[in-house]
Amino acid sequence: MQNIDTHICNYLTHCKYEKNLNQKTLKAYKIDLQQFASFAETVNHAYSKEILQSYIIQLQSNYKIKSVRRKIASLKAFFSYLEYEEILEVNPFSKIRIKLHEPFLLPRTIPLAVVDALLRCAYRQKTADTAGSAKYRSDLRDIAILELLFATGMRVSELCSLKPEFVDLTEGTVKIYGKGSKERIIQIGNQDVLSAVKAYYSAFSNSIDATGWFFVNRLGHQLSDQSVRFMIRKYTNLAGIDLHITPHMFRHAFATLLLEEDVDIRYIQQLLGHSSIVTTQIYTHIASKKQRDILTAKHPRNRINTR
Repeated sequence: MQNIDTHICNYLTHCKYEKNLNQKTLKAYKIDLQQFASFAETVNHAYSKEILQSYIIQLQSNYKIKSVRRKIASLKAFFSYLEYEEILEVNPFSKIRIKLHEPFLLPRTIPLAVVDALLRCAYRQKTADTAGSAKYRSDLRDIAILELLFATGMRVSELCSLKPEFVDLTEGTVKIYGKGSKERIIQIGNQDVLSAVKAYYSAFSNSIDATGWFFVNRLGHQLSDQSVRFMIRKYTNLAGIDLHITPHMFRHAFATLLLEEDVDIRYIQQLLGHSSIVTTQIYTHIASKKQRDILTAKHPRNRINTR
């Protein structure tokens, strides 16, 4: 393997055109693989089991476990490609056992009362602004974003990547392309949410048609993840909420609150676009309200009278 940079370039082209991976995944792969290339260069391109083990140890000393897992996964996929293309005779990963002990962290969610306060604040802001003004139009967009994040449980990257043809305002559905280019369709079951999205589309239809993206910023460009984070922070402050809220917490709230309403976890898995039920099961640990209600009403201890 003479030139790793050439192989990385070829691999990324393969990922883009043959595996149809999105730009964010490609960017992450590129960063991870170039990082390994820099490390390997210091040891004269010795792509052995021992070098990989040394690299993994270095990763563990510099990054959190979640990042280490991702970087190793990027590297494994790259080496599998090299083996398949017969650039490598033997994949060194086949002789390495990797055990990473990741601490169990519960997802941070948003209580329903806080979601209520955020939405009320956004709607009040719209009422206070002059209809038809630039500020009013921004209010419509902000409300549509907040409503969709909570109504669908989509990731912020999925929301910002929505195209107008993915949103069917007649049928009330949203087609979402998630990780690994997996497709799922979510129904908008609440009329207030659908009305909010329709009102936004009516106000921004020209910009949407011009850009080809469903959510656009004030300059008429595709809305960014960072803009959504900033917007949520704005309403959190306006509502006087003492909580750091991220877009992903809406996704956690969506899953947790549905679980507390007795929705089958496999339906929630499909709605979130999880490949494995194991990923979704983490929400069973945070559905504390439902657990409390069950134990309060159903526990056999209630039938024991000690008085």
